[in-house]
Amino acid sequence: QVQLVESGGGLVQAGGSLRLSCTASGIIRRINDMGWYRQAPGKQRELVADISSGGIINYVESVKGRFTISRDNAKNTIYLQMNSLKPEDTANYYCNAEAMSLYDSRNRNYWGQGTQVTVSS
Repeated sequence: QVQLVESGGGLVQAGGSLRLSCTASGIIRRINDMGWYRQAPGKQRELVADISSGGIINYVESVKGRFTISRDNAKNTIYLQMNSLKPEDTANYYCNAEAMSLYDSRNRNYWGQGTQVTVSS
């Protein structure tokens, strides 16, 4: 099994910044893509940004130029630096990883418990 633990959410005023972290732990054989999703009340969960083990990055259009995803493979950790936050960024942010544990023979999709980001106007 692989566990994902997020941290770094909170309440911030519009225009402010937050940095989210997500660390994968467990008996891990390998981790492929890792990413951040978010879900606002009444809306579907959407991909915010993801990063492959080789460093290929994708962003949803609405966060380009404001958010930066990064990854430390040695620490099995990804980060999401969020600048120029807007009220519409308010959501529960979830870490996601495609990974294989040593006890498994195929990749599985894992989710963190989520961390709340609230941006006040």
